[in-house]
Amino acid sequence: MTETTQAPLVLVEKSGGLAIVTLNRPSAMNALSHGLRSALAETFEKLEADPETRVVILTGAGKAFCAGLDLKELGGDTSALGGKEGGVNAVVTDLDPATSIGRFSGPVIGAVNGAAITGGFELALACDVLICSSEARFADTHARVGIMPGWGLSQKLSRAIGIYRAKELSLTGNFLSAAQAAEWGLVNRVVAPEELLPTARKLAEDMLSVLPECLIAYKKLIDDGFALPFGEAMRTERRVSGEANRNVAAAAIEARREGVRQRGQQQKS
Repeated sequence: MTETTQAPLVLVEKSGGLAIVTLNRPSAMNALSHGLRSALAETFEKLEADPETRVVILTGAGKAFCAGLDLKELGGDTSALGGKEGGVNAVVTDLDPATSIGRFSGPVIGAVNGAAITGGFELALACDVLICSSEARFADTHARVGIMPGWGLSQKLSRAIGIYRAKELSLTGNFLSAAQAAEWGLVNRVVAPEELLPTARKLAEDMLSVLPECLIAYKKLIDDGFALPFGEAMRTERRVSGEANRNVAAAAIEARREGVRQRGQQQKS
């Protein structure tokens, strides 16, 4: 039975402004076959085009988040390698789901339920916030497989945990536990497996409760500034702030002030 005759490779559950996207190859640890890469990229392109969807949770079916590129497919099918000059590079750059995730303008919450290995690690790093189960583990095995990353891992990981720790992980291929990932600042928090999706949903609800236009604009401002030298980033913030805030009326601020106060009281209690 081929992938095309099986259950959908990507499951999408929508509720209000939230979409839960689930990688659905549990028997293969959600390894990124050609079909799954294509389906995941297409899913995020459709979600970006849907004005109703403002926050996405990305997770995996079964015990793994994502085991990376499907090495069985790559090793056994020359057409999977591109069948032409460029070899594996054609696979790494084609149907790039990490780029499609990054193009989604709202927040993407990674709910890492299990192993996130190599390409799966890169999918996790493409998210904006990471909540992981105590069963989660991370590994970068590019150097052990013999290929170079093409979806951002070599640059994003060092920015997330520091260059020395990133080199330790990438140049050994060793696994990083959920607890160590939290200690190193790679993930926002670690929860029990049964609390993973409820925790991610609660965070998504909090994000959906802010002003929709600010949700997108503020994420973009953070990302744009992070890619710049600090001085230039500060100038960018000043420019964006000036352009946006001149359009905010005092009456609008006053109308929202009571809601902010009440929320503060609720979170205090």
